[in-house]
Order: sequence, then C-alpha cells, then structure tokens
Amino acid sequence: TNKGATLLTNCFATALALALRGARVIVACRSKQRGEDAAKDIRRESGNDEVVFMQLDLASMKAIRSFVETFLKTESRLDVLINNAGKECRTEDGLGMVFGVNHIGPFLLTNLLLDRLKECAPSRVVNVSSIGHSMGTIDFNCINTHKRLALGTSNRDIFKIYCHSKLCNVLFTHELAKRLKGMGVTCYSLHPGSVRSELGRDLNGTFMNILKCISKVLIQTDEMSGAQTTLHCTLQEGIEPLSGRYFSDCKLQDVKAEAKDDEIARKLWDVSERLCGMA
Repeated sequence: TNKGATLLTNCFATALALALRGARVIVACRSKQRGEDAAKDIRRESGNDEVVFMQLDLASMKAIRSFVETFLKTESRLDVLINNAGKECRTEDGLGMVFGVNHIGPFLLTNLLLDRLKECAPSRVVNVSSIGHSMGTIDFNCINTHKRLALGTSNRDIFKIYCHSKLCNVLFTHELAKRLKGMGVTCYSLHPGSVRSELGRDLNGTFMNILKCISKVLIQTDEMSGAQTTLHCTLQEGIEPLSGRYFSDCKLQDVKAEAKDDEIARKLWDVSERLCGMA
C-alpha cells in the first residue's frame, strides 16, 4: 500500500497507522469539519502529506454516487477500501440508519469502486463488523418492506438491528469473496475490539448504553489497539487464500452457520442490489 491509495470511511487510528507507513490515505466521512481536522492531525503526526479528506455521507445513495464520481476522477489508484461505519437513525433513502449506513452504504460504495480495485489488483476490501454479528439474524421480510429498519424505539430493538447490520457485513464479505475469486481482489470482515473513538459522538446515549451492556464481551481497547485487526487484514501478506473470512484479535475466527450460509449471503446481495437501485 505504500504507493497506492487507501480509502477509509471513518477510522482515525487506522488512517494514522497507514500514513505512518507512507501510504496515500483518503479519509472519507460525513462531517467536513471533523474530516478536515482529522486529515490535518494525521498529516502532522505522521509527517506524510499524502493524507486527504473527501466528504462522504453513507446515509445518502446520491451522495455515495457523487463521491465515487469525484474519487475516480481525482485518484488513479485504489489498493485498499476499508469500510468502517457506525450510526443509528434514518437515512435519506428511507432506510433505517443502522442498516443503511452499516450495510447498504458500504455495499453500494464497494460495488461502485470494484472496477478500480480490479485495475489495481492485488487489492483488498476490509469490512469492519463486530462481535455483535453473532447475536444478529437476517429477517428478509423486514428488509424487503423497509419496515422497522432501525426504527425500533426500545434499547433491545436498536441493539437487535445493530447486530443484524453487523451480520450483514460478514455475509456481504462472504459473498463478495466468491464473486471476486480469481480477480486479484480479496476481502475480509473483522471485529476490531470495542473502541472508544471519536465516532462515539455520532451515537446517541441509548445506543452507547446498549454497547456498554455487552462490554463484558466487547473487550475495551484504546483506539490504536482497536485498529490492529483492521491493519492485519489490510497489510498482512499471505492471507489471500482466506478471502471472505472473519478475523478477531488478528486471528482467523470461525463464525456461526448463518454468517457463512451461501444461500442467505446470495439472497442478501440480491436484496441489497435492489435497495441500491442496481438490480
């Protein structure tokens, strides 16, 4: 990655670690102020001037398409795409924000950038999921009708939908790997550790409280430690044969049957394409 571009959606620590290794890093997030400040801090701390902010709102498909158009015009390379988002409320497109930003946004972004990733092969897609995926389950009736997608009012409902969106990340990675086989683009999903990052600001109190409730399972880590598994999936040589798999603590981890079910993964892909207007 040290000469090509790495595109990240929302992760200061990962961006800094890659900038310190000499990579060209594009920090993409919704808040212009916060994104520009982050890019400036990373340039200062790393001494690497190749750190650029580009505005990206994963809650709007129109904004994602417009971002990709600009990115493809201004950046000649894309070696690694790191999808890392966390949000809850409602998107511009009427999808629940947890589902829209955590799954549909990255799904559309990745698909629109696939040709560039193939041109720059060997390249990678890294999807930051969560251990919460193991508590999620896919409800196609709910997805198909757009109903109650992250519109739950109770803590339990919101948490359920968060876990559902993180399971979508794992299934998306599983299916993407199958579709990209032999093309030089590999992909991985991962649990980063429970990170107290700047992004916490985007989550409301209710949601943070839910995450605290499961902090016995989610080991609290500082931001740099939390980035280690993301960096492992981004930089580690020799993991190409493990494309489509899930990592935790920089190690390969098995997932429950539903999270690697070929039929569910394919169906989720089809539904996601339809929701993105790609089908």
